[in-house]
Formats: sequence, structure tokens, C-alpha cells
Amino acid sequence: MVIVMKPGAPQEMIEKISKKMVSLGCDVRITQGENYTILGLVGDTSKINPNQIEANEYVERLLKVQHPFKLASRLFHPEDTIIEIDGVKVGGGNIAIMAGPCSVESEEQLMTIAHAVKKEGAHMLRGGAYKPRTSPYSFQGMQEEGLKLLKKAKEITGMPIVTEVMGQDTFDVVEEYTDILQIGARNMQNFSLLKRCGKSPRPILLKRGLSATIEELLMSAEYIMAHGNPNIILCERGIRTFETYTRNTLDISAVPVIKELSHLPIIIDPSHATGKWSMVEPLSKASIAVGADGLIIEVHHQPECALSDGAQSLRPEKFAQLMRSIEKLATI
Repeated sequence: MVIVMKPGAPQEMIEKISKKMVSLGCDVRITQGENYTILGLVGDTSKINPNQIEANEYVERLLKVQHPFKLASRLFHPEDTIIEIDGVKVGGGNIAIMAGPCSVESEEQLMTIAHAVKKEGAHMLRGGAYKPRTSPYSFQGMQEEGLKLLKKAKEITGMPIVTEVMGQDTFDVVEEYTDILQIGARNMQNFSLLKRCGKSPRPILLKRGLSATIEELLMSAEYIMAHGNPNIILCERGIRTFETYTRNTLDISAVPVIKELSHLPIIIDPSHATGKWSMVEPLSKASIAVGADGLIIEVHHQPECALSDGAQSLRPEKFAQLMRSIEKLATI
């Protein structure tokens, strides 16, 4: 349920109504816009008498939220959420580019790629230190040593870093080093991990699960927000369908759908969407064209030698070409 206050409603009245709703068992989230104030009510609203609320001269209207997600709903927060990390803005018309290797493999590898993507205009450095792999025999990442290298790369390039956290046992150490905590597709519905994310001061990059609906993605965001962290960046990275030519199927329609349903920013991962480097540029351009707030791109200077996902990684020269294409598209 959402209470929309009239423009110019006095603060004491807003506080009075808010306290009343709390006394009736609701958690009240206040959103203050330039010309409006919205009181979002979370919890059991059965004790609330809508007629009494609407009778208040300072109440514009009362809305019932039909979706199961509340805090992530655009009804609760009509304006786009903008998340700022070390001066880099995500959302609200800002296009953020995150780029780097799938896995941190060595200092030389990471620094080479970090300098390359920085030169071409990337805003953040992505890189995996703890890697969730389908096979237990595949490279699992450099772990804390990888985190230390990511931190060093940030100190040298100035780019904030994005890396995945796989579980609560490594949460604290990853949180210490990174600027954005990534929740991978396989963990989108790891609810205990989502609750822990809700207690973190770090922004969360939440990837859509392999077969998750858009509503399920937003409900996972709701878990994080309900536990105290409003700074969430959603990520569409392709879903599993009957098609086998590509690794996954990019659901490009997820961007306008989420823009309609939620205020949270959404970026696209074209690398994982298909698993083919040749498709990264066209899907990136399509993503920006439909309104995505950014991209997360895998880049490797020697993809044939990469320890993970080399087939979907762009060489630095291809990344440069992609960035020029995006720059042209953004000016249209």
C-alpha cells in the first residue's frame, strides 16, 4: 500500500501519519521527491482503514501495490534510483561500463587488461577472484590473492572494482576489498546470502538466475532491500531456453519491463548472454538502444589462453571498437 501526500504537505502531518501506520503494525518507507512525498507501507495492512486515510486533507490518494515486491516497485519510488560508486553513476540516464577479465589469473594479466579498458573509457573494473564453475575440476579463482590484485589495479587505474561473492563464508573478505558485490545467477535465490547483502554498505549487482522470471529477480532484490540495503543494480545476463546455438538467450525485453515495474537500474551482460565474443557488440548496442543503464563486458588480451570463458571475451582492440559504437549510439 502507498500513501501519496499532496504537494506542500507539512512535515508534521507526514510524521503523524507515519507514526500512525507504524502503530498499526506497518513498516513505513518514506520517499521524498521534489514535489511529492510517498509513504510506502510494508507488512500487514489489514488493520488500516483506507477511508480514514483518504479523508485526510493532505493525502492525495491511496494506492494498493499489486505486485509482491514493494520496496523495488516504482509505485514506492517513482523516480529512478541512481547509485554512485566513487563518482561513477549507475541509473537515471547514466550509462556505466564495467569491463575486465572473467577471472583474475595473474598480476600481469589483470594489469594489462585494466589499463586497456581504462584507456578506452570503461568506468569500472570487473574480475572474478572466487569463481563458481560448473565443473569442480575447473579453475576456481585466485581467491584472496585475486582480491588483492583487484585492489592494486584500482589503486593504479582509479576504477572501482566489481567482483562476485559466492557465500557467507567468504563474504567479509570480499566485502573488504570490493566496491560492488556481485551476486551471480546461480545465487540469485540464495536467500540467506541475499539477507547478508541487505546488511552490507556495498552496492549489490544482482544477476538474473538461469531460468528466473522477472518477478523472481525483483523478489530477490526485495530480499536485499527488506534487510536494509537499497543500492541494487539488476543484471540481465541471458536465460536458459530450448535454443542451443548460443550459451543463453538474452531477454532484451527485460529492460523496458523492469523500467516499467521498478526504479532500480538494470545493466546487461552480453558476454554471458551468448558465450560468443562476435555477438557482444551487436547485443551491447541493442541493450543501450532499449534503455539499459550499462554493460558488464568480459575482456582478455589473450582469450585463447584464458582460464575461464575465453570464447566470450573481447580482445582490447574489439573492446575499443565496441566503446566507439556505444559512444555514437549514445549521441543519437
